[in-house]
Amino acid sequence: MKYFILFGPPGAGKGTQATAMTEKYNLRHISTGELLRKEIAAGTELGLKAKALIDAGSLVPDEIVEGMIESEFRSARDIAGFLLDGFPRNTAQAEDLDAMLAKAGEEVTATVSLMIPDETIKERIRHRASIEGRADDANDETISNRIATYHEKTEPLIGYYRNSGKYNEIDGLGTIEEVRSKIFGLMDKF
Repeated sequence: MKYFILFGPPGAGKGTQATAMTEKYNLRHISTGELLRKEIAAGTELGLKAKALIDAGSLVPDEIVEGMIESEFRSARDIAGFLLDGFPRNTAQAEDLDAMLAKAGEEVTATVSLMIPDETIKERIRHRASIEGRADDANDETISNRIATYHEKTEPLIGYYRNSGKYNEIDGLGTIEEVRSKIFGLMDKF
């Protein structure tokens, strides 16, 4: 199995690119955001807790997210691997992922990091909110909190994966097709 991590700030285009990546390389896309939104839509206890945290721009606790992901790994059939989107978000989660994969004799194949400037993040998130009607994307304070949380908690993963030789950065600016071409050029090497 291959285990790719799609990395980058909110609004970098991860969701947009993930569909093409999963189709081309026969991967299962695991988006923690989508897993959580499914729980929220179902009105589960987990969903209600997650909604309150997400609406405030905060992250959902690691053990909840990790349990959902491990369950996805175990249920996979007839795929070449996984594309993780929104996980890991911090070094502790990255270490937990490494341990989870090591138990199965596996390891992270590579990260694909889409990088864009903060101002572009704000523009893209506001645009997404108007198209998709996502309330968690509509509030400027929430957007600013998500960007600050990304810089503080998630950016240290760059060093973590760079140190293991698994970090690969893609310029996330340009058309969808231009960015996709860069991603495919990278992933074809794995």
